[in-house]
Amino acid sequence: MERILFMRFPEGKAKAFTLSYDDGVDLDERLVALFDKHGLKATFNINSGLYAAEDATYPEGEYFRRLPPSRVLALYNKNGHEVATHGSTHPWLEQLSVGSITYEIMKDREALEEQFGCIVRGHAYPFGTYNDTVVEALRACGIVYARTVDSTEKFEMPTDWLRLNPTCHHDNKRVFELIRNFVDAQPARRPKLFYLWGHSFEFEKFNNWERIEKICDAISGKDDVWYANNIEIYEYTRAYESLVWSADMRRVHNPSAKTVWFKLNGTLYSIAPDETLVIE
Repeated sequence: MERILFMRFPEGKAKAFTLSYDDGVDLDERLVALFDKHGLKATFNINSGLYAAEDATYPEGEYFRRLPPSRVLALYNKNGHEVATHGSTHPWLEQLSVGSITYEIMKDREALEEQFGCIVRGHAYPFGTYNDTVVEALRACGIVYARTVDSTEKFEMPTDWLRLNPTCHHDNKRVFELIRNFVDAQPARRPKLFYLWGHSFEFEKFNNWERIEKICDAISGKDDVWYANNIEIYEYTRAYESLVWSADMRRVHNPSAKTVWFKLNGTLYSIAPDETLVIE
């Protein structure tokens, strides 16, 4: 029996799209409305130690306006979006001691978990900077993935989830070319992931809201794309990797709580939670 095996996303899809936006600013409200309109899911990386006061005001022309706690909860706690850590106070983590790194991440994680009533396991590196000490501290804090700012301009699945490189920033000069390539792709083997990131305040700063609107129009509504937040993609991938195979690959057991899809020797299969599948 041949052993040509590849993961597929839910419903057998071979492509996934996800977004990641940082800092918890008020222009996320416009951005979330846009994502919701297009059926897109995003992860928002929040500095819970830097919330604005409920009655905060900003001078005219200030584009970086943080949200107060009440608007944060109302905004992100719906439609499948995820909240993740970004450091409680957005520090340069690699400049801190291990104890201070741990404090920044755990304080942020604890605050978000209390506020949203969930378990937070994701992260985006403040300023995009990190080193091996930061990575190991994140791991010890229970963080399972961490996004960098190092664009690959590719659609490969992560090999190191704590050094998770995105496809590109929304202002990347090739973004529409990349979207066309992704939409047109028909993966026969490895699945493809398009990961877009940025900051919503940049659309006001550079007066280019039409850019993200065009991006959403171009990428959304594709029947062969799974639209998911970051942790959903991580957890699904781990469920696939947990499949237990017999030596001849004629039997497979799914110990996870998720239905998993895969392609074996050109045939698409799905396996339910706690199911053992016999492949003839």
